[in-house]
Amino acid sequence: MSFKTFRIAILLLVLALAAATHAWEQYQVRSWAAPLDVGLYPVNGDGSAATAAYVSSLTPAHFEEIDRFLSSEAERYGVRFSPAMRMTLHPTLDVAPPLPQAGQGALANVLWSLKMRWWVYRHTSDWLPQLGKIKVFILYHLPEEGVGLEHSLGLQKGLIGVIHAFANPQQNSQNNIVIAHELLHTLGATDKYDQDGRPIYPIGYAEPDQPQSVRRYQAEIMAGRLVDGAGRAVMPMSLEQCLIGPTTAHEINFGAGFRRSY
Repeated sequence: MSFKTFRIAILLLVLALAAATHAWEQYQVRSWAAPLDVGLYPVNGDGSAATAAYVSSLTPAHFEEIDRFLSSEAERYGVRFSPAMRMTLHPTLDVAPPLPQAGQGALANVLWSLKMRWWVYRHTSDWLPQLGKIKVFILYHLPEEGVGLEHSLGLQKGLIGVIHAFANPQQNSQNNIVIAHELLHTLGATDKYDQDGRPIYPIGYAEPDQPQSVRRYQAEIMAGRLVDGAGRAVMPMSLEQCLIGPTTAHEINFGAGFRRSY
């Protein structure tokens, strides 16, 4: 066997193991037989002293509204257990995860995904991989006037979230909306907004059975925006203004929890 053939065989074996692990983890987390195991890992995304001070002030209470949101929505769909999540806030990491490059091809994305999962294994405190644990890395940045954050990611494969968030107490609720959105991506939820960031009708609207012209007071979490009375797509103030629509509920398999409850 040539070295090239051997290298391809090893790569195929790694991909097969990753695919098997992914299938088992998705079955576990999407069965809704137990609360989701979620680990939060803060990262000083810009290296500033102000961001370091903000990150050091974080406590589990800063993220409790995510569990309240998910518990409330799960109950609305008949998934009857509480809490919906077992959330652990881990110590701050000193190094940021590798980020994908824009415009890279399919093979490069696969290799980045494997690299990301290896990075997660090396930079978390687990001696062995904790299968079924959702790992969310939150990169905090000081807000700058007119400067947006990079796009956050939620990966089904590996159950990994990479969140870009603001190191600003006044934006804690906004950060939690983004974290909840990407968390649901790890469970199979898809985005419900178009290329301009507007909710897609009807699946991206709260109360999708209502006409598109009807003003909404809540946002579908995977759309991330609600359409106000002036027809503008605006970000909700907090998760209290968000809900999980029926399409998203189907994607994350809330039906499994409902069948178990009855």
